[in-house]
Amino acid sequence: MAEEHGRFIYGLAYRLAGNHHDAQDVVQDVLLRVQRGLINYKPGNIEGWLSRITTNAFLDRVRKQRRRPTVALPEDPDRVIEGSAGADAELAQETLPDHLQELLSQLAPEYRVPVVLKDIVGFRYEEIAEALDVPLGTVRSRIHRGRAHLRTALEQAERAETAEQEELLPS
Repeated sequence: MAEEHGRFIYGLAYRLAGNHHDAQDVVQDVLLRVQRGLINYKPGNIEGWLSRITTNAFLDRVRKQRRRPTVALPEDPDRVIEGSAGADAELAQETLPDHLQELLSQLAPEYRVPVVLKDIVGFRYEEIAEALDVPLGTVRSRIHRGRAHLRTALEQAERAETAEQEELLPS
């Protein structure tokens, strides 16, 4: 399972979580859930089933973090060495520019999840509704609102960048 669908699971987890380390944690949760749930799996849309498990694992992590927010600080920040991202992280980063991933990660999870499933993974609205266990109208609404938030954030970022460039030009 992990060998066949690991890239799909990681890619979705990365888009939802917004960073490599959280995505790895989500993938680990997903693989454990898949192992436990495989006995009840009825053959069908495997990617739909995996996306539902991945989405639920991500949302569970978000809920847990809201209940118990933590900020890990290194004891000596000068001695922290950043690890290199794996091949999956490199692939995920190549397919979506950093500034878009950053804007996407700033979206509230109720908008981010359906937008990722629709615009990045390529699911149909019906598949997203099934994966999230919400009505089709809710999926459409959340995708519309999520895209609107992204559009606004992108326009603001572009305006800020233009203003910054204009300040650098000689008068």
